[in-house]
Amino acid sequence: MAYLPGLGRELLKAAANAPFLEREEEKALALAWRDQGDRHALHKLTSAHMRLVIAIAAKFRHYGLPLADLVQEGHIGLLEASARFTPERDVRFSTYATWWIRASIQDYVLRNWSIVRGGTSSSQKALFFNLRRLRARLARDPQVLGSHEAFEAISKAMGVSRSDVEAMDARLSGSDVSLNAQLVDDDSSGSSQRMDFLVDTQPLPDEVVETNVDADRRAQWLRDALAVLSDRELRIVQERRLAEESVTLETLGDRLGISKERVRQIENRALNKLRKELSRRQGDDDGAEQIASAE
Repeated sequence: MAYLPGLGRELLKAAANAPFLEREEEKALALAWRDQGDRHALHKLTSAHMRLVIAIAAKFRHYGLPLADLVQEGHIGLLEASARFTPERDVRFSTYATWWIRASIQDYVLRNWSIVRGGTSSSQKALFFNLRRLRARLARDPQVLGSHEAFEAISKAMGVSRSDVEAMDARLSGSDVSLNAQLVDDDSSGSSQRMDFLVDTQPLPDEVVETNVDADRRAQWLRDALAVLSDRELRIVQERRLAEESVTLETLGDRLGISKERVRQIENRALNKLRKELSRRQGDDDGAEQIASAE
């Protein structure tokens, strides 16, 4: 077996020296493990198929994950296959175990390739592991002129939407980048990070608290000042200035049985009383000015 960077020589040597199993011997070992729990039989069965695990794991090296970790995950799939294998079906263990080994490695890749989990559905998982191969094959097709045609062809071949193909292609085109990564690759402590250039348009926490406190204070001032108004003045101010939808002078005059000019006079008198009351209570007529300026 050829040397693979990232794997220990002892593991490679043990896998290469493990004897191949004949069909009957393989079946006997599987039965001994299933029926008798013979761990020696399990060890001999799995050791003989470590070459298969390493060969499958090597196909996933281009995802940037340690080959040793891929082999370990493949071995987990191999053990799972050993627990589920049915010798009576007359199927070679390597044929059955291949699916479990590949599935275990693929799940590991999906969980660790990016901090954002992908491939949550079967179609997305198939797209993740086949997109690069399909794009490389389509790149050699003279009828495919650009990305648009390639995305359409892959969409039809995989049975997924074109937007899913584009989104997966964007994810595969670049790896995760930490916001704490320095923009300049040096050891200077003053080097800027990507996070330094993120702009937050929301107000600062102290500004939010200050605004809420001021709003509560002004609301209390207004409630206290409204107490000096008569019932008719209070109704006019509420319906003309404090309601979400202000009523017209004419409509309010019809309700009160007075002219719209009289409503205007009462409204102006009430607003003047509010200004004086607010000024007397707090020495600040901001609240009254806001009421007077609202239409």
